[in-house]
Amino acid sequence: MLPPIPLKYLLPLVGLSVSAFVFNTSEFMPIGLLTDISASFGMTPAATGIMITVYAWVVGVLSLPLMLATCRMELKRLLLLTMALFALGQAGSGLAVNFPMLMGARILVACAHSIFWSIAAPLATRLVTRSHQPFALSMIATGSSVAMIFGLPLGRVIGLALGWRMTFLVLAITSALALLYLWRVFPSLTNDSSFSTRDLPALMRNPLVSGVFVLSLLFATAYFTTYSYIEPFLGSIAGFAPETITWTLMMLGVCGFLGSVLFSRFYGHHRFLLFRSGLLGLVLALGCFLPAAAQQPAMIACCMLLGVISTLFNVTMQAELIRHCSLSAAPVAMSIFSGIFNVGIGGGTFLGGRLTGSGLLPDIGFVGAAIGACALLFGLVSYLPHARRAR
Repeated sequence: MLPPIPLKYLLPLVGLSVSAFVFNTSEFMPIGLLTDISASFGMTPAATGIMITVYAWVVGVLSLPLMLATCRMELKRLLLLTMALFALGQAGSGLAVNFPMLMGARILVACAHSIFWSIAAPLATRLVTRSHQPFALSMIATGSSVAMIFGLPLGRVIGLALGWRMTFLVLAITSALALLYLWRVFPSLTNDSSFSTRDLPALMRNPLVSGVFVLSLLFATAYFTTYSYIEPFLGSIAGFAPETITWTLMMLGVCGFLGSVLFSRFYGHHRFLLFRSGLLGLVLALGCFLPAAAQQPAMIACCMLLGVISTLFNVTMQAELIRHCSLSAAPVAMSIFSGIFNVGIGGGTFLGGRLTGSGLLPDIGFVGAAIGACALLFGLVSYLPHARRAR
């Protein structure tokens, strides 16, 4: 049995988990409010969805440059500045009077996102011993999952009751409070990174690191081709009432929490099983999306499986990346991971938007499953053999 984590390190982990909650709530909250945001600006949901695509692509483009520009900054200071930028962007989103202003504020939030997800996992693992690292990573994943359980649906409830702008303002206040908490409890950590741009080619030549990047791109593209338009799918295709959509999204988030628990418990001894299960489960869940829409219980079950898989596979890939990188390379590798994952988010959202705009909303699950099948094939044929040899 592992010894307990000292309170002085557990409290910062809680702060990182709360921060992960607000960051994930912010990124995906427009998915739950897409119809209302588009209506307020006289736009279609497919046209408004470009906001999610641009956000993700900005993160994809800026993750590595921003990480390299700040990689020698003291880590606590970097974390606090990132949270301050995030809160400012949320306030700007809540005060936006037109769509371009909203886009500008979201781009500001995307810059904060680029840095946060580059340092969150490495910071969590630096606070604990190696034996506690799966638990530390699962806490970050838990914050993300709780965002899906309560953040995204709660943001939708606030948006439906008080207007979508109030949801962003509530996030601004919450992130400001998280900033104050981290200022009080987070320890000063020296940034002894010796990584430079000259080390990038060697990092990219590592077949396990590059394999994680390829898998993350395919997984994110497959998942978000479907997930980004899950609200109009559940309403138009599955015939769910608005309240039922909210509860279904909440159940999806609850199952994301289950995915983080499964990771924490089984990754240490069954990492390859989790890896295969994540990819196979993605293809199964997305492939069943349209058939399951005919029956409400089947549709909810399909969304629940999708929630488990999304968190389980994402945190597994982060753990794999940290396992195969040096301490100095981990933040940069994680920034590339975050960037590539968000390129996948943007690509999936763009593809889903084109399908929706072309009247093919019912088929978004099939398209996502086809891309997921490519990820499964790559994982079984290329990544797993390299990972077994490295073990």
